[in-house]
Amino acid sequence: MLLRNTLSDYRSPLDSSDADALGVEAALAVERFLQHREGTAPTPMVSLPAVARRLGVGSIYVKDEGQRLGLGSFKALGGAYAVIQIVLELASQRWGRPVDISEWRSREVATLASGMTVTCATDGNHGRSVAQGAQLVGANCVVFVHAGVSEARCRAIARYGARIERVQGNYDDSVASASKIAAERGWIVVSDTSWLGYERIPHLVMQGYTALLREALGALPKPPTHVFIQAGVGGIAAATAAHFSLVFGNDRPFFTVVEPAQAACLLESARAGQIVQVPHDRPTVMAMLECYEPSLVAWRILTRVADAFMTVEDDEAVAMMKELAFPVDGDPAIVAGESGAVGLAGLAKVAGEPALRAEIGLDSNACVFLINTEGATDPALYEKLVGTRPEHVTG
Repeated sequence: MLLRNTLSDYRSPLDSSDADALGVEAALAVERFLQHREGTAPTPMVSLPAVARRLGVGSIYVKDEGQRLGLGSFKALGGAYAVIQIVLELASQRWGRPVDISEWRSREVATLASGMTVTCATDGNHGRSVAQGAQLVGANCVVFVHAGVSEARCRAIARYGARIERVQGNYDDSVASASKIAAERGWIVVSDTSWLGYERIPHLVMQGYTALLREALGALPKPPTHVFIQAGVGGIAAATAAHFSLVFGNDRPFFTVVEPAQAACLLESARAGQIVQVPHDRPTVMAMLECYEPSLVAWRILTRVADAFMTVEDDEAVAMMKELAFPVDGDPAIVAGESGAVGLAGLAKVAGEPALRAEIGLDSNACVFLINTEGATDPALYEKLVGTRPEHVTG
């Protein structure tokens, strides 16, 4: 299923707050922050010429976030960045002067942070990033996880010193619990989803993602013509669409948002013309994308700069995980988690339908950009789905 964007805001200018948070200047600020973090290195840009030939497009480039900052996901860039920026902003207020990013490891900042508690809800990856940011700056951290989050992912979060709180229900239930308890106890919610009256911190999280986009644009041999990006609440999709629209203007690539068929909150919102919450009666293997209501900020951005919305089934996502793990005709192998290969699954689905190819101009000259948003963040699940352990994937 592919739904073209016909919303009234389509092709309207971005809201000024969104443009400020996700433009080039904001991305440069994130780059400066990363210069002060250990382990910072650009993630690979991988070309897949054999897959491109099979799908009948000119080229496919995948930004592989599977090793980002030791967390194995693009979300390493968002939550940690937001936590440290929040601490620096509070320090600036307390001390009556601007506190620069170069001071974030100081004893004074650590003392201030030690009296703070940050919290969030997570499917796994965002919680690890928030926990890591809290550990780096010396803050306390409590992470709420829902019933579907695996013990392996909980242990990965706890390794950064966070306390784990289990919540019955789904991701949206954990978001509600985190917000309620934080309000009662004076904690700071560092969420990657937004709602009415809560946008500043999600903007910071999304701003962190722009670092990978700057890297990507520097590594691509030419501007992309098409982009397929997966979405849960919509953060990485909206950040990518917004940044590319600000960089390329009217020459921006055709942008398609790809969701699990079982959790297509953005597609159904686009169909309805307003944010809707979709039923959560069927789980999806794409655990990091199992979200049932869009982020307000992401929705506002995507109504203006996304060109189409589509869904893929679990078996289609798993098939692309396997294709990336066991490439043919000389393509390099990529370890993609169950939500990492969803953009490629969307591309493959459209490429196999002549009418859809014609509708979006996907031809033999197309240059397609994708993001492998995560590696094998749950190795046991990866082995179950792909048939081999992630460390055995080579090439």
